[in-house]
Amino acid sequence: MPAGEITVLLQRWSEGDPAAGEQLTPLVYSELRRLAKRKLRRESQELAVQSTELVHEAYLKLVQQDRACWKDRAHFFAICGHIMRRILVDHARARYRAKRGGGVTLVELNEAVTPTRGNRCDLLSLDDALHTLAAMHPQQSQVVELRFFAGLSIEETAEAMHLSKATVNRHWVAARAWLVRELKRA
Repeated sequence: MPAGEITVLLQRWSEGDPAAGEQLTPLVYSELRRLAKRKLRRESQELAVQSTELVHEAYLKLVQQDRACWKDRAHFFAICGHIMRRILVDHARARYRAKRGGGVTLVELNEAVTPTRGNRCDLLSLDDALHTLAAMHPQQSQVVELRFFAGLSIEETAEAMHLSKATVNRHWVAARAWLVRELKRA
């Protein structure tokens, strides 16, 4: 289904049309599964969350929102990425607490975030670093969240943030460099 049709259904759902939400579910489910699988591929095997569980948990949080105002497909998937980030961080924190400091969940920072493959950092350190970045440079933090957690392209991120592609790319490069430095210190 073209992105425009998903946007129309999202807008109808935002306006309170439950039938639009029902029509939308099967259309976005496979994309949400792809996003969840991509996120979980970055995780170590220690995180006991499956992609189906992550999608279902994220979708439940989405439908529980009262009259969310979905602007378009990119906005919807950006919110989904943010929700999945929160779920994974919550699971990592619970695991960390359960093991009294052991078993910190590791995530792969693929070449989209760092210039080299195979760099690893723990999810909690990444989340802390993103909070710090958000306090200093909110747009840079949002770009990272949209690119890394929501899986949006530079073009989709620019559209979702109402910025030019060049501005998004500058924020992306700067945020990536800052995160690499910050995570190496941690």
